Amino acid sequence: MSDNNESPISTDEGRVSYGIGRQMGDQLRDNSFDGVDIALVQRGLGDAFNGVESAVSNQDLQAAFQVISEKVREAQAEQHKELAAEGEQFLTENAKRDEVIVLESGLQYEVLEMGEGEKPVLNSTVRTHYHGSLVNGTVFDSSVERGQPAEFPVSGVISGWTEALQLMPTGSKWRLYVPYQLAYGEQGSQGAIPPFAALIFEVQLLDIL
Repeated sequence: MSDNNESPISTDEGRVSYGIGRQMGDQLRDNSFDGVDIALVQRGLGDAFNGVESAVSNQDLQAAFQVISEKVREAQAEQHKELAAEGEQFLTENAKRDEVIVLESGLQYEVLEMGEGEKPVLNSTVRTHYHGSLVNGTVFDSSVERGQPAEFPVSGVISGWTEALQLMPTGSKWRLYVPYQLAYGEQGSQGAIPPFAALIFEVQLLDIL
């Protein structure tokens, strides 16, 4: 196995050339498909740069792109079905626990600490600490870990939060179990939250601003 350290890149031109390749590789890795052939990617890059006639006709290339795109869509659809089923199964089992309250919307919550302060209303702005994870335990966002509470309007968050916050007395800490329909839906959010993902939040309502 070769060692990249055996061939240091000692010129600015070389470093930029390598950096361009790294950027293209990062993009390909993040938008890849089963069966991608990196050697042929390199061949296509070299042929294009050197002005060599394409080894694949435009017609064949477009046809192949359509086939692969359909395979990718099918794989994503299957993954989304699995995520939706995983979330539904989790929420179904979670609802059986005595300490969990299930609302008509499908939102579930568990009281960890009950405060005695005022409850926010729809046009309130609140300050909270929160810790958000997927049902498999993967943390995607946490003001607690950042050490900085978050401030936002009650009407400006996912509908599961909007509903729960208006039920929480200030000073409360609840754990919310949010179906995907009340979270980020069929689209997910910025890569951190997949489509059809049920979410778990620990939310501490600190203040109404």
